[in-house]
Amino acid sequence: MASTGVDIDAVSVARTLVDAAGAAIDAAVAHAAEVTEGGALIDDYQVHTERIAYLATQVRAASALVASSEALREAGVHDEQQEDAALVYAAEATHTLRSAIEAARDDFGIDDAASALHERELRTAVRAGLDESRVRALGRRAIASLGVNNLDLRDDAAMLTRETAREFARNEVVPIAQEIHRQDLLVPDSLIERFSSLGFFGASIPEQYGGTGMGYLPMVVMTEELSAASLGAAGSLHTRPEILAHALLTGGTDAQKEEWLPKLASGEVLVAIGVTEPDVGSDNANLQVRATPATVDGVQGWRINGAKAWSTFSGRADVISMLVRTNPNPEAAGRGLSVLIVPKDPHYGHEWTQPQPEGGSMSATANPTPGYRGMHSFTVAIDNYFVPHANLVGEDEGMGRGFALQMGGFAVGRLQTGGRACGVAQASLEKACQYVTQREQFGKPIGEYQLTQFRIGEMVARLAAARQLTYAAAHDFDSRGLPAPMAKLLACDVAVDVSQAAQQLHGGWGYSEEDPIARYVSDALVLPIFEGVKPILELKVVGRQLLAAAAGR
Repeated sequence: MASTGVDIDAVSVARTLVDAAGAAIDAAVAHAAEVTEGGALIDDYQVHTERIAYLATQVRAASALVASSEALREAGVHDEQQEDAALVYAAEATHTLRSAIEAARDDFGIDDAASALHERELRTAVRAGLDESRVRALGRRAIASLGVNNLDLRDDAAMLTRETAREFARNEVVPIAQEIHRQDLLVPDSLIERFSSLGFFGASIPEQYGGTGMGYLPMVVMTEELSAASLGAAGSLHTRPEILAHALLTGGTDAQKEEWLPKLASGEVLVAIGVTEPDVGSDNANLQVRATPATVDGVQGWRINGAKAWSTFSGRADVISMLVRTNPNPEAAGRGLSVLIVPKDPHYGHEWTQPQPEGGSMSATANPTPGYRGMHSFTVAIDNYFVPHANLVGEDEGMGRGFALQMGGFAVGRLQTGGRACGVAQASLEKACQYVTQREQFGKPIGEYQLTQFRIGEMVARLAAARQLTYAAAHDFDSRGLPAPMAKLLACDVAVDVSQAAQQLHGGWGYSEEDPIARYVSDALVLPIFEGVKPILELKVVGRQLLAAAAGR
């Protein structure tokens, strides 16, 4: 199929698209906010709320990608690949929004805004962006560069971090990543030590506490590079310390900050998280693991009883940051929860037991998983395990603040997961570009076929949008706005889509565990689940925040 042949300014056309799509989704959100009473009636409108949340996320991603392209131009950088990706994704997001409105016009309630998306100029812009020759050209350029990401970040610290993390990932992680996955091994201590020596554990911890204080954008860029090498054995190593560090910085006492933050920053103390329970998944406000007051050898503290599930890395970790119920009144819900820093010894197997002289114990068994290997995720049984009150984050003032502190930590985790997802997608893109230049079928490399180029072009555009939404979330993180959960939502889906598309380009070899692409596919599948499973993230986080904000609440 031939190109339209229209010579256009990709960035300006993309800007026209995102402005129109933004106006339409704003009107849709306003209507949904009115119908749901500012989000109070979300559960009566779950399907539409999910639609609104995802469409708004796609439009926000398109806007972030266009804004990044404009900023590069202003800085004198002409990145043709990024600019074309911006137009392709803006057209895709606008077309998706327009189709959704047409399919459920009464639900959206925005006839005028919907009509604006059908204006001739907008229809022409969508067609130009989705023109197959444009998408194929995007794919050809990616194939020629083997998919490598060398985007100008316009941030010296982030650029240096990317270079350092990429070198570490290439030299230290890649050589062992496949064996860790196939043998379901634990990430070796030698790798953790080298990881620590580069300051990766202290990315967002202030310098006064021994961290690098590099900020959220360098942290996300670092996460992306490490995850491209291995999601489990590198990209996720600093997720749990980040969550606990955020809780301590937000609600810890001065003594607790002085005690724990330097140890987290140096990697001296490795962290696991204990939140999810066997019978309680995303409904964190109703967790049932109990902590009751106790005194042991004159030390005031808490005895913990119950079970935690999916506590990743809790075998090797030195502490578990555990969300527990310190107020037994069920009506207290989230206001009855506190965060305890639970010390333990490191264990290296798929099962572990931690007895205490005081008579308490914890025991755990790893849950077998198809991917995300290198850290092991455990179900932990807790029996009268004693923890001093000094280990309750915030001590007396932290009582009942655990839910808020944990959710704040999860916000950091979601931001980081956006970076993790971009890393897995980037690894998949690079692997696909390498493969299609080498694999010949019917007399030529499969990368020379139109459909291959088109598929890779789609991958490039979607990854570029997820990446820029994640970077925008890093820039705006302290505002506690929507971009972080949106970045997590979109980037994780992109990682799944891109890894599976890359696997299909490999044909039968892509299904072999000998090829890293099979690992990327397996690893990607967990991303829409942890740090807020996708439906909960759409409804209870993104959807609720959108509707409440539109209602002025």
